[in-house]
Amino acid sequence: MKSRFTPLVKIKKSAMQRSEQFMQRANVNLYSASTALELSYGSLKNVDSPQKGSMSEMLASRALLASQREVINHNKEWVAFAKNQVIQAKTQLKTDMIEYEKFQYLELQEIKAELKKISVKEAKDLDEIALITYTGKKR
Repeated sequence: MKSRFTPLVKIKKSAMQRSEQFMQRANVNLYSASTALELSYGSLKNVDSPQKGSMSEMLASRALLASQREVINHNKEWVAFAKNQVIQAKTQLKTDMIEYEKFQYLELQEIKAELKKISVKEAKDLDEIALITYTGKKR
């Protein structure tokens, strides 16, 4: 049975589904960022400092370490951004779910009221039919 809230319920449901999809993408993005950060820490551990050799080897090693630290900082920022996205997605999803539930409840209440009106009308019709049949039998 349709009510005046049915189109709104559909709109709110689609908004909630979009929020769920955004939440899933944000979680995947956070996982990717965390994995990249772990890998960059692992790569930093694998960089060996030369103990002997020329100054150019020392400078190259230092440049490699600096580059790896920049990658780590970039990945830390990416993780922070991804965490922020997840928080925003959770907030939006919660808001959309509340809105959906609200309109779904309103729709249900309107349908219940309409069904109650129908049942009252049916009861009146049955009473009228019973009254007509009863008075018809008395004659």
